[in-house]
Amino acid sequence: MAEFGFNEHHQNEVINYMRFARSKRALRLKTIDSCFQDLKESRLVEETFTADEVTEMLEGLRVVVRGEVETELINTAHTNVLLLRQLFSQAEKFYLRLQTDISELENRELLEQVAEFEKAEFKSSGRKANQETSKPKLAPLNEAGVSELLNKEISRLQEENDKLKSRLRAVESQAMSALEEKSKVEKTLKELQKIQGEQQEISSLEDTVAALQADFQKSLSDSTASQKNLQDNLVEAKHELLRVQEQLALTEKELEKKFQQTAAYRNMKEMLSKKNEQIKEIRKRLQKYEPDE
Repeated sequence: MAEFGFNEHHQNEVINYMRFARSKRALRLKTIDSCFQDLKESRLVEETFTADEVTEMLEGLRVVVRGEVETELINTAHTNVLLLRQLFSQAEKFYLRLQTDISELENRELLEQVAEFEKAEFKSSGRKANQETSKPKLAPLNEAGVSELLNKEISRLQEENDKLKSRLRAVESQAMSALEEKSKVEKTLKELQKIQGEQQEISSLEDTVAALQADFQKSLSDSTASQKNLQDNLVEAKHELLRVQEQLALTEKELEKKFQQTAAYRNMKEMLSKKNEQIKEIRKRLQKYEPDE
């Protein structure tokens, strides 16, 4: 049976099945022989028979033989189904899905190989064709074989699943960190935009102070008596402006180092608001010295 690629265990199982099939076949052949023998003993007792009588005897024999052959064929088919049931049940325990090729059942070359194997296997005198043998149950598949491979595959898949879960958690953590970083950057950008807007306001205030300075110069040329007071006020305004600019520069440096400290930003904003009020106060004071037109 080496031509079929069977191992020793499976070859013995095939031999057991063939022994079972031979015993059933021999029994059925004996039954058919008995049908003919019964016909001879019960009907063929006369020397001459008419054609109708011969036809009747042959028809009766045909019915009996046909019934025996049909019964044997049905029984053989059902027996094969039970054999397949055992094989499939064992395969399903290990999550295997067996397949059959019906076309191979009519392969003449394989059928001849099976016939040669049966002839060689049961040729020796120690094996009787009609010997009834017990039908051993099909042994389960080798646990160290397919089962071990399945367990290894399941372990490998579980390990890959754990790795994928770990990678997923890492990616989720990275995504959350990126979202938090993005939120911080957006918040910082808004604060910087506010600072830029305030810087524009300071620049506008500087332009206003420059215009006031020009007005002061013109007023000083027209009024000698108020020149000294105006000059003092102008110097004071310049000093105040320089001090405000210095404080603003320090505040901007502080914001660049600690742009995420919201409390520091609010303090700077309050300081700028106070300085704006002081500048407005200075503007009001300077307007007092402008000559009436």
